[in-house]
Amino acid sequence: MPRPADTRPQALFVLSSARTLPLSKPTDHPGIPTGFFLVELAAVMAAFEDDYDFVFATPDGNPPQLDINGMALNFHAGSRLGSATARTTIQRATKHSTPEALRAKNPDLLERREAELALAHRHLGRIPVSEALPRTDSEAVSIRDDVVAGFEALPEHHYHSIPELIRRHRDPDDDFSLDSFAFVHMPGGHAPMVDFHDNPWMGELLHTLHDNAVPISLICHAPVAMTSARYRVDDEGTVTTDEQHRFRGARLTTVARYGERMMLELQYPKVPGESTRLPYYVDVALDAAGYDVDLTLNPSAAKVVWDDEHTLLTGNGPQSVDAQTEHLLRITGRTRTP
Repeated sequence: MPRPADTRPQALFVLSSARTLPLSKPTDHPGIPTGFFLVELAAVMAAFEDDYDFVFATPDGNPPQLDINGMALNFHAGSRLGSATARTTIQRATKHSTPEALRAKNPDLLERREAELALAHRHLGRIPVSEALPRTDSEAVSIRDDVVAGFEALPEHHYHSIPELIRRHRDPDDDFSLDSFAFVHMPGGHAPMVDFHDNPWMGELLHTLHDNAVPISLICHAPVAMTSARYRVDDEGTVTTDEQHRFRGARLTTVARYGERMMLELQYPKVPGESTRLPYYVDVALDAAGYDVDLTLNPSAAKVVWDDEHTLLTGNGPQSVDAQTEHLLRITGRTRTP
């Protein structure tokens, strides 16, 4: 659908609405609270906010849940994630460490987090925030009540479901069309492992975006959406499967399993005193689905992969979000405002 010359370009953001991340170990565990990482969404929104209008969707149309674990200060360090994590870990271990002292020692990280929260308030409306876990960063725990209160004070916003987007795109009487979007971006956190994985409607969305030459940007755990590309959904809702689909063999990156194992052993997903495992690893699932998965040896090193043939942009985590945003700006022919 051609866009009138006097309207602003649009970007589509698809977020997971999953609330709980299942675990395969401990056996019979109910799962841990999960959500999306704000930094992996906000960096892109901040770069395009002045010139673009945003449309938000989730697989089922329910609001997304913010993962409080992604609000730890170190996750807002961009490509300096590794050094920031080491620094804040040492700072927290000192005898008189407090959340206030940690914030005072990291004003740049605090400033970015506050700016991203303000951005989320402007665009996301009232959304839930995940519960803290036994190993959630103590400084992030200390701000959770304020974060919850900030979002609860906002009006509810509408989140489209993926089936709604597809049906409206196919309706000749609806002026909505997926080809009106300059790009789509999907942030990570663990939540996409739940509702982006093996989801037929996600598969149909990916193919429709590709048919309409819309660049697809996925970061962290969100590239697991590509496991859904084997599926198509027709006008009657019938699902078909094609293992030799057009995306097969695409080059991409994501969270490496060895980095995930470190998280499960040492950081917030860990169930204290128990061996903790996820039902699957994203990079393993993508490899099994026929993709060319390009990983870094250092889990905290930033990596961004652009596959021009498949108009697919992927990044491996919060450390890559700034570089991924810069690449999106180049793809869309825009430059960052000084």
